[in-house]
Amino acid sequence: MEADRIKWNQRFESEDSFLGERPSPFLAQEIERIKTLVPGLDALDIACGEGRNSVYLAQHGFRVVGLDISDIGLAKGRNRAIAKGVDVDFRRVDLDDYIIEGTYDLVLNFNYLLRELIPSEVACLNPGGLLLFDTIMASETLLLTHNPSYLLQPGELRRIFEAFNGDILFSEESCCGEVPTARLLFRKTP
Repeated sequence: MEADRIKWNQRFESEDSFLGERPSPFLAQEIERIKTLVPGLDALDIACGEGRNSVYLAQHGFRVVGLDISDIGLAKGRNRAIAKGVDVDFRRVDLDDYIIEGTYDLVLNFNYLLRELIPSEVACLNPGGLLLFDTIMASETLLLTHNPSYLLQPGELRRIFEAFNGDILFSEESCCGEVPTARLLFRKTP
């Protein structure tokens, strides 16, 4: 835990905003659909980093819990929330051994992959709840600098979610550019 916390603190400390202040393009693209489909407004942001997506959801009326290992990232998130006049419950946790508490209408998992946590993410969804997943896929270039355990294989994200009771409302893989990604919007059976 300590090594991960230090690594992410250094990364978040190195720039004003590591991933920018705007929400993930996938979340911004899907927010109107999300608001029409979610059974309520309780949201969980897994590995929220500096809180850009957590704050965005709070601006759209969600009650958000943001989880991350980085003190610095969470402090930036708190400052963003204050600046935007919203409230977000930011919590420092080590997701490697974290047990998700409570239930949620929306779960975000962006730029993070811990396969063992995915069943818990689905389990914590209220009936009809949504899970948005957007993370990095393996490529020859990324395999030189990243741990392969934290990179999705082609088709893997869809295969994982096909095993759960619910519907995949959207799924795509983008192999273009420097960072290939897989995105998915899952709805738990109501």
